[in-house]
Amino acid sequence: MRNGFPTTSESTPGPPPGTTVLVLDAEPPAPPPRLGGLTGRARILHADEASLAGRLPLADVLLVWDFTSDAVRRAWPGGGPRPRWVHTASAGVDHLLCPELAACDTVVTNARGVFDQPIAEYVAALVLALAKDLPRTLELQRERSWRHRETRRIAGTRACVVGSGPIGRAVARTLKALGITTALVGRTERPGVHGGDDLDRLLARADWVVCAAPLTDATRGMFDARRFGVMQPSAHFINIGRGALVIEDDLVAALSKRWIAGAALDVFAREPLPADSPLWTAPGLLVSPHMSGDTVGWRDELGAQFVELYEEWEAGRPLRNVVDKERGYVPGP
Repeated sequence: MRNGFPTTSESTPGPPPGTTVLVLDAEPPAPPPRLGGLTGRARILHADEASLAGRLPLADVLLVWDFTSDAVRRAWPGGGPRPRWVHTASAGVDHLLCPELAACDTVVTNARGVFDQPIAEYVAALVLALAKDLPRTLELQRERSWRHRETRRIAGTRACVVGSGPIGRAVARTLKALGITTALVGRTERPGVHGGDDLDRLLARADWVVCAAPLTDATRGMFDARRFGVMQPSAHFINIGRGALVIEDDLVAALSKRWIAGAALDVFAREPLPADSPLWTAPGLLVSPHMSGDTVGWRDELGAQFVELYEEWEAGRPLRNVVDKERGYVPGP
């Protein structure tokens, strides 16, 4: 047991009376989380980026509702007690992990499981849109131009999905259902998953390259000029992982030089994407505003998941979705 939390199958007493949950709120118009299930069981405090550092010492639990903010990274190294548990309403944890949080006994959990299938469906929609040239069809409709074209059949094509976590596995299952031969690449080789040593070989054969990897020191900038050069000219690249996984200037160059046929990005190194970014006008690139996992009711699902995790903690059961802070993600099959 570490810091009052079970680390394997051991149980521990629940939180003491008067437990305080601090919520790092997202900026309006994003609504606060629905935490009615904690009424009478925990004291709920709220903070924004400016007040977080001052309120951290008051909290037993921190709910990072604003998962785009790096306020936790900046506030955590300060003085005073720190929450024993941090939960982020996102799959990635790169926005909050700092050396001080990684080194302490505080348990970190994430929203693993909420976004898997919605993101997989979004990727499938992008593949179909790119294969069937739907962006051009919409452009021609606005121009009232009748221009017959031939499009691509996706059944029988090949996909390389980089990232073997729940999101990557959901993407692979969904693409397979469309008749796409899919290879899954993870950190280490295991049944059904290729190791990193196979990545370049698989990229060279893929029609669709989907990046669903977590952002860590090992994966930052992994898609660069060399990797885009490995891909075949007919390939399309899709990133629904993290923006910093891609060297964006290299992607713009690869598209401009026709090294690859097209791309779709839902995540960016800087968000919102600046109006003067060359990505807006890169040839063959679809831009969407970090929305691939955000289906109707997604915030309610995130709030309900946190309440369920709190109940596990309260009952002294091992928490799900515990992040390995050294690796930067939740280990699992």
